[in-house]
Amino acid sequence: MKTILITGGAGFIGANFIPYFLKKNKEINVVNLDLLTYAGDLNNLKEIENHPRYIFVKGDICNRSLVEKLFESHNFSGVIHFAAESHVDNSIKNPDAFVQTNVFGTFNLLDVAKNYWMQAPNHYKKGFEKARFHHISTDEVYGTLGETGLFTEKTPYAPNSPYSASKASSDFMVRSYFHTYGMNVVTTNCSNNYGPKQHNEKLIPTIIRKAISGEQIPIYGDGKNIRDWLYVLDHCSGIEMVYKKGKLGETYNIGGKNERNNLYIAEKICEILDKIKPTKKSYKNQITFVKDRPGHDFRYAIDASKLETELGWKASENFESGILKTIQWYLEKNNKK
Repeated sequence: MKTILITGGAGFIGANFIPYFLKKNKEINVVNLDLLTYAGDLNNLKEIENHPRYIFVKGDICNRSLVEKLFESHNFSGVIHFAAESHVDNSIKNPDAFVQTNVFGTFNLLDVAKNYWMQAPNHYKKGFEKARFHHISTDEVYGTLGETGLFTEKTPYAPNSPYSASKASSDFMVRSYFHTYGMNVVTTNCSNNYGPKQHNEKLIPTIIRKAISGEQIPIYGDGKNIRDWLYVLDHCSGIEMVYKKGKLGETYNIGGKNERNNLYIAEKICEILDKIKPTKKSYKNQITFVKDRPGHDFRYAIDASKLETELGWKASENFESGILKTIQWYLEKNNKK
């Protein structure tokens, strides 16, 4: 039976992906390597903690000897690399952690995988001919858009925050291992994810949490910044598809075709809460505008047509259906406390 390494699997997207992947791939074992920083939570993986094809290892992707030992003991035939520092505000305050994890950590994983799978450039060892490294990235590497246009796989990189710069650097590292060594790599760049298990610091969980606790709901600037929102399980299906069927060395954008500005999102969440958890006043009264963050990109929007036409992927949720599921999940979580 094959075994793959998934890094950062206790984070938001990874913790949605691993149960999804185990359910759909009964012939593959998963080892989850996660340092369990503030963004990782093993409670996100309660449903599979005793799964016979799942192993959790607490550790750092920057620890080369640990990564090498894991390759030797589990004989990985694939890597799906989620592990990253990802919160833009934190990257503004503490950029060095982002360079360390996102750039050096990605290099470390790539280099260990290359040495384990390959005996020379463009020459895989026997039994590892189909071993693949899948790097998970973000649309923020492309910079910002005006009121029109979409990011495609050919959009030049123009990162504007230490976070997006570190992710762009890691993308280039992955690309270099394909062009220099002929390593079997694929990269996916996704738009903003939302859904169950997202960390409290992110926009949508913050809006829900602040609303139901009666606090002010903070919205940066004038609330007009636009993101393309992707339901996390749609992202998981796209990742699995690219990992299995994506063309060697290629990049695929995964987007939800759900452009919404931050004020719309706050108001939509408040409208839903007004119906399913009503109070004396509308939750909209709690919306408050706060000072904008430095270098706040105006708009992101992804063109996912390459993934849709070449591999047949399609998102199953629109924003309005996905946000209802998300709110219901957070309300259930809050009730369990």
